[in-house]
Formats: sequence, C-alpha cells, structure tokens
Amino acid sequence: MSERDTMEYDVVTVGAGPAGLALAIRLKQLKPELSVCVIEKASTVGAQILSGAVIEPEPLNELLPDWGKAPPSICVPVARDEFWYLRDATRAVKSPMTPPQMHNHGNYIVSLGALCAWLAPQAEALGVEIYPGFAAAQPLFDDKDAVCGVRIGDMGVAKDGSHKSGYTQGIDIRAKVTVLAEGCRGSLSKQLIAKYRLDRDCDPQTYGIGIKELWQVPAGRIDTGKVMHTLGWPLNSATYGGSFLYQLDQDRLAIGFVVGLDYADPLFRPWEAFQQFKHHAMIRELLEGGSIISAGARALIEGGYQSLPRVEMPGAMLIGDSAGLMNVPKIKGTHQAIRSGMLAAQHIAEHGASAGWDCALRGSAVVSELKKVRNIRPGFHKGLWLGLANAGWETITAGLSPWTLRNHADWSSLEKLDAATAATHPGPNAPSPQQPAYVERALPPRDRLAGVYFAATQHDEDQPIHLKVADTDLCVTRCTKEYANPCTRFCPAGVYEIVEDEAGKRLQVNAANCVHCKTCDIKDPYENINWVTPEGGSGPNYQNL
Repeated sequence: MSERDTMEYDVVTVGAGPAGLALAIRLKQLKPELSVCVIEKASTVGAQILSGAVIEPEPLNELLPDWGKAPPSICVPVARDEFWYLRDATRAVKSPMTPPQMHNHGNYIVSLGALCAWLAPQAEALGVEIYPGFAAAQPLFDDKDAVCGVRIGDMGVAKDGSHKSGYTQGIDIRAKVTVLAEGCRGSLSKQLIAKYRLDRDCDPQTYGIGIKELWQVPAGRIDTGKVMHTLGWPLNSATYGGSFLYQLDQDRLAIGFVVGLDYADPLFRPWEAFQQFKHHAMIRELLEGGSIISAGARALIEGGYQSLPRVEMPGAMLIGDSAGLMNVPKIKGTHQAIRSGMLAAQHIAEHGASAGWDCALRGSAVVSELKKVRNIRPGFHKGLWLGLANAGWETITAGLSPWTLRNHADWSSLEKLDAATAATHPGPNAPSPQQPAYVERALPPRDRLAGVYFAATQHDEDQPIHLKVADTDLCVTRCTKEYANPCTRFCPAGVYEIVEDEAGKRLQVNAANCVHCKTCDIKDPYENINWVTPEGGSGPNYQNL
C-alpha cells in the first residue's frame, strides 16, 4: 500500500445537508480566510436528502437574507393547515383546530434535497470546497487521541476485498476542527459517540422511520400550499405515527408516513402500512390516476432533549440531526439544523476549536426549544389517547412540568412471540393481525422492490456489503423463534431475506437494494446489524425529496 494522499483544511464538515452547508456558509461569512471543506457520500448534493419538508424560514432568512429572490426549485408558501383522525379505511374526522406546534403560517413547503442542492453553490461562491461522492469511512486521530479529520473510503474494492482495475485509495482529509453533520444515525457520529462516551449522561436515543413519495396527480386536484397531517388508521392506538400530505405546485403532491421505531409488534410492517394508508378513501381520491416521481425512506431522530448527547469531543463537534435536534411535535428539524450550523460556525470563528461547543449549544434557543417539548414524544409510550392528553398538558404549560419522561432504546421494545405464532408467522407481504390487508387498487408501487426502483438506488454489486451482520447464525436460530425475523419486515427495501436451500436456512442480504434509511441498525432486537458507509456515490438518487 502506498502512503495515502492528504488534504488539509481548517475545518472539514461531514455531510452536505442543511446543517453542514449552513455551517460552511456562515463560517466563510465570518472568517473568509479559513479553509473549509464539505464532503458528501451521495453522488450529488441533495441526492440522498429526504424530508417532509415544511420549514420555518427564520434561520434561512438570517443566513441568506436575499434567498427568497431566487428560491429553490420547490418552495411553496403554506396556505392552510388541516389535521385529521382516520377512524378506519373509509371514515375520517377533521380536527376543529390544529395542534399549536403544527401551525405553519409563514412557513414553506420545500424539497429538502432541492434546498441543499441550492445551498451548495451559495457555499461554493464563498470559497467552500464541496466534494460529493466522497464517503467518510473512518475518523482520524492525532497522538493525543483527538479527532483530526476523516479518511475517505477506498474506491474499486471487490466484494472479496481484492482490488479491481479501477481501484483508488481513499485520501485522508485532516483538519483543525471536524464537524459531523451526517444526519440521523451517522456512521462516524455513532462511532465517536461510543468512543468518547458522549451519551453516558443522557437517555438512549430514539427514532422513527419516515417513508415518502412524490406524486404527479391529475390536474385540478391540488390545493397548492395546503398542509395535511393525520393520526389513526392503519396504526393501532399503541403504535406512534401518522402521515403528512403537502400539496405543491404543478399538480405535485408530497405524501409520507412516519412510524416510531419503539413499536412492540414484531410482525408489524411499516412499508406495507404506508401502502395501506394510501388506500384510505380520502387519500385514494387524491392519488388515483397519478404516478410516482420519486420515493424513499429514512430514519428520523426523535429522542429530543433527554437523549441529547454531549456534542463536543476533542477535535470534533456534532450538529443538526447528528446531535439529535429534531423537534418532534413540530415534525421539523431543518430550522434546528440550520440554526445549529450557524451557531457552530460562530463558535469556531471565535474559538478555533471544539472546546466549549456543548455549553454554547445547550445555552442556545436550539436546546431551549427542545426542552419545552421534551415530554410530548415519550408521552405516547402509553398509547395514543394518553399521549394526546399529555401533549395538551405540556403545550398549555409550555413544558414547565417538574418532571422529565424517559426514553428507552428502540431495539429493546419488540415483544417476543410465542412458539406457535412464530411458526406460522405471515410472510413479508402478508398482513399481521394488527395490520389488515388493504384493498387492491391501481396505486403504484405495490411491493418494496418497486419502491427501490423509485428511489433510483445504485450500488455496485461487486463491492463489500455495507450491512455488517455480526452473527448470521443468530438470525436463523434465536431470532426466528423469538421474533420471526423482524428485519424482513422493518426494512422498507427488501434488503433482508430468510432463504432456504440445500444447506438449510440462511440470511440473505440484498445490499444493493439499500436506501440508507438505517432502520436495521436501530431496530434489530439483538443489535446484530451495523450500517457502515458503502463506496462513495452509492445509494439512492432522490428527485426532489
């Protein structure tokens, strides 16, 4: 092996999402002389960004005051809000009022991927260097065990570890400060949180899975700027989750479904529940005759205030969803991401180091916002109706309750099946007892592989599998008996299959299907799956998600 090439910067940011780009822009605004680099694992900036997304514009107004004169390609002012409870497959009740946290007057419906693609040239115009297709594979450490940059993964490695003809050794990018803005459940963030025990004084982090589609629907159906959210069917009252429908311009509709990954039923299928939801009588009227433009899935970080880890370590800092700053009751994290990136830039400009960043963030409006709503999401651990009552109390009191409800790790929440149920468990496309079959209609896609197609996922089949299963024997022994292999259900892309051949049952990992949602890394009941970065440029290529 030859000595690795090295690039040196004052600051390197891992991830070209809203947090990382906001940091880079603000840092160059404050100290133009600093060298700033942003690396992004996707093939292009925005290609692997997925969110609802309705954004609060105040941080963006502060970062780029003239942004509204030439906005991103999808940017629709919110006209009105509606909140619905779906009683069953045909009935729905409209709430007479929208929960205060979900009032969206003055906000904008955007494609977060398009927003990031729009922010990137703003950063480059200030002198920021952005490198898409560069996957940060591991952190670098100096002789004092402080983070001093990242190593880019090698390109052109075959599945067996040998070097193909196009092999290129990854470079080392060294920096005085490394900023982790990888988004939810980032690979390096997870490693460094564990190494420095940044989560030793907080609750376990909790997550949800969000599945989204962008539709082109027949003319005349869209009420541009209308924002709808739903609770209820097809979820039971014990399962946290709901939907969003954001009506865009040009006869386009963003529709999505979110489920908390603390659900208990090992037979539950989030992706199929989303398909079922689309067949509700009210929703089907919007979609029939339409077509899907793009689709995908991602994990959402939901732990909030009590799960906030320490956000600084020697040589590095966490921002945005890497830190866990999403406001779950608002169903928004973009304004928190941009704000935290700007605050981190201010801190680096003033101090030139990561030391003191944790105190600075905790003393800011970003964490103050999380503290006020800290009890709302964990209040749903006892079910929908108690959760709504608790949410009302916490809203009326502005989060001044003298208690803080606790979070528990999602991987520990699944209930074990009895032997008889496990032996007869339904296949991955069959309904569970709590998820009745939906009515067949011509609403594509009907299976997970069609969803993978609309995500435009691309992985070289002959590259090392980036989904590391520690003990594959466990999958066909204990996991089959105790949980009936929930990985075959919670993965929205059909990555995991239990197959049987002449050698017996075994786990088959279809890594090329992966849409990088990281649900498997979060929900596996044995913590048996580790998601690591694949070759740079691999993965989904979303269009305006």
